[in-house]
Amino acid sequence: MKKEISNAYNGITVIMPTYNQSSFIAGAIKSLQLQTFEKWELLIINDGSTDNTDQVIHPFLKENRIKCFTNPENKGLGACLNIGIENASYSLIGYLPSDDLYYKDHLNSLFLTLKKNPKAILACSGLKYYSINTDKNSISKFSETHAENFYVQPVQVVHKKTPDRWSDRNQMVTSDLFEMFWKKIETQGECIPTKQITCEWTFHANQRHKKIMSSYGGSIYKFKAFYNVNQPIRFHDESTGEVIDEKKDFRPSQIIKRKFSESSLKILLVGELSYNADRICAFEDRGHKLYGLWIEEPNHYNAIGPFPFGNIEDIPIRVWKKKVNEIQPDIIYALLNFQAVPLAYEVLSENTEIPFIWHFKEGPFYCRSSGLWEKLIHLLNHSDGQIFINRETREWYTQYMLGKSKDTSYILDGDLPSQIFFSEERSELLSDQDGEIHTLSSGRLIGLEPEHFKEMADQNIHLHFYGNRYQMAYSDWIKEAKELAPNYLHLHPNCFPENWVQEFSKYDAGWLHVFKSRNEGETARVSWDDLNYPARMSTLAAAGVPMIQRDNKGHIAATQSLIRKLDCGVFFKEFRDLGSILRNKDRMQEIRENMWKKRDQFSFDYHVEDLLSFFRKVIESKKSRNESTITY
Repeated sequence: MKKEISNAYNGITVIMPTYNQSSFIAGAIKSLQLQTFEKWELLIINDGSTDNTDQVIHPFLKENRIKCFTNPENKGLGACLNIGIENASYSLIGYLPSDDLYYKDHLNSLFLTLKKNPKAILACSGLKYYSINTDKNSISKFSETHAENFYVQPVQVVHKKTPDRWSDRNQMVTSDLFEMFWKKIETQGECIPTKQITCEWTFHANQRHKKIMSSYGGSIYKFKAFYNVNQPIRFHDESTGEVIDEKKDFRPSQIIKRKFSESSLKILLVGELSYNADRICAFEDRGHKLYGLWIEEPNHYNAIGPFPFGNIEDIPIRVWKKKVNEIQPDIIYALLNFQAVPLAYEVLSENTEIPFIWHFKEGPFYCRSSGLWEKLIHLLNHSDGQIFINRETREWYTQYMLGKSKDTSYILDGDLPSQIFFSEERSELLSDQDGEIHTLSSGRLIGLEPEHFKEMADQNIHLHFYGNRYQMAYSDWIKEAKELAPNYLHLHPNCFPENWVQEFSKYDAGWLHVFKSRNEGETARVSWDDLNYPARMSTLAAAGVPMIQRDNKGHIAATQSLIRKLDCGVFFKEFRDLGSILRNKDRMQEIRENMWKKRDQFSFDYHVEDLLSFFRKVIESKKSRNESTITY
């Protein structure tokens, strides 16, 4: 049954949520003050801004129609809009985010549209939604309905006040405004367009959806860092459909508050933690205190704080020098991929007295091509300790390093997960049920082409492909593969760590990156494929799944060296050979059991005590060097 909504049009309450947009907000307020429609009030909801928003809006508060509500900390878009609705004096609700603009007849055209249509619940204007100038031209986009690929934006709308409320951060973080509110209110009446372009949804780098949607470079880490969100959230990436539920995905043992003693090491993490960030709880489990200084522009795989687990004290990057001086950490542990290089370089350059360890995983060739190479080599040559993901990588870097011995280095893959996800819940093999071979790929299909997949299907080998994001990236590949062998490709959503063992252990084998090495055993000729340990190795290892690799015998190939040493994988020369290899039940069972017995080596916890011993060694070495330089 529809709720009874008043048709008394006594004015418009305009709600303005704002967070750190002091450079925009004056323009938004002035655009409201210039409206031809005069019976409005403005409720500004300052959502924990840390810039000079208060100073900018203070002069506007002299006008009786303008009020400000301030949240002591950021609560999110939905919560702000609900505060506005609950405090609205008028029967009509409009929205003016502080980075958007009204044209002078905007409210009047929306008001008249509602007044002329008694059954209407909402009126919607057209908008200007993309405006940018380049060295070649200026571009603007306009629509009488909504921006391409988006729902109606708040700035376009005036609606009748109803008991409905916006979904807030406690329910789900999403850029999908239809799910947040529009679907609730459209059940109450008709939504009428004005077909007049009377507002602008301003295009800029810090728009909310760009912090959320991966198609715009957003991620859960970028969102939480930008809005300073400390609590666990449910996060929906509209680009991929992926939902991350931090409340569900992290076990209570990772969230507990820990006590630290005077003998605890104070470890400053600098950079980003990439995959399996919760591994660092192992430091706290052993009594050590963690601080975090994070990169500002992470990719979707660059994990940065605030985290929903542990007790890391995050350091604001704008005052990091002052905070580090106050904290006086025992050691700086900088990591992990090329995105961390500039920040790690800056911190090392400013803190020559604090022991500094540089742990680099992925991106040396990117560093060479993008102008980061000099900083990377400086980090390797001037850090007090270096951590390499494998011996092959360390050997490759020695071509460029001066005066460093193996005594200052340590070997450890940077993406190892926490051991808490290495459960004992193995599943029955799918191949025991249907007699065919089932393989999996968790992540990118590197080196696997549709024609290879067809060769596999001809041998009754199935491929189970996991991950919403990668399925979107490989949509053309998937389409072609399904046309070649429609019954042998199976798509699955993301598999979260707590389900790795139960989900992946039912497969005969899992794919690593497929590549042909061409280095002929010569270090100077290696590529990143030759050196890399893919993050999926530990995922497969947790479930005891044998790993599939192309045979690169005679070449330097780090994954091949490790898997041969542990005897936990299979190697093939040609795709047509795979069927006979994977159907050797006795040999595959032997490999599977080897992987299961040695899988703990692919967890961070297995190495953490040895890693801490390396930290202490570096600290003592630095202390000795500092003391030896003192003159009397």
